[in-house]
Amino acid sequence: MRHFLISTFVLMICGCTNEQLQRMVEQRRFRAYSENDFFEDGRAMRTPPPGTVPRETNAPTQAGPPGLQPAVLPKPIPLSMLRAGQREFQVTCAACHGLLGDGHSVVAEKMALRAPPSLHDFADRPDGFFYGVITDGYGLMPSFAEHIAPQTRWAVVAYVRALQLSQRAQLSDAPEKAQAQLLLESR
Repeated sequence: MRHFLISTFVLMICGCTNEQLQRMVEQRRFRAYSENDFFEDGRAMRTPPPGTVPRETNAPTQAGPPGLQPAVLPKPIPLSMLRAGQREFQVTCAACHGLLGDGHSVVAEKMALRAPPSLHDFADRPDGFFYGVITDGYGLMPSFAEHIAPQTRWAVVAYVRALQLSQRAQLSDAPEKAQAQLLLESR
């Protein structure tokens, strides 16, 4: 087998002329906006396929690619989405942001540069802001785009919204039956 591979390789090299080998080593390169006679339109620069995103782009991904992700959360938010968001938040986010999203956690206490902010301080931001932070990172927080799928990111955003609501809710926000129960429990 080894003899066969060596002889095949030798035949391949012998089959190429010196000029062909030289072209493989020194491939022709075109500058942007220069002419190229290989293509019918004569341009060296090619138009990217639809839907591609340049790797150099630093644009915020607040709503994800157009048509693929919503810009805001659905209303009402499905319970299954909240549960998925809670699960992911507790696994990925709570270590730094705390179980309540208030920035209080064992990990946060040991951070030397800067503790993670309370997510409640960002309650006025649009839903896409949180999606973008999960996707691109923010401040010292890295991107979690490789770890959290796009649909799950929206579930985390929904859960963050639920946390924000729960931490600033008034008794009057609860239904009347629940208000009576809450008053009894608080005594």
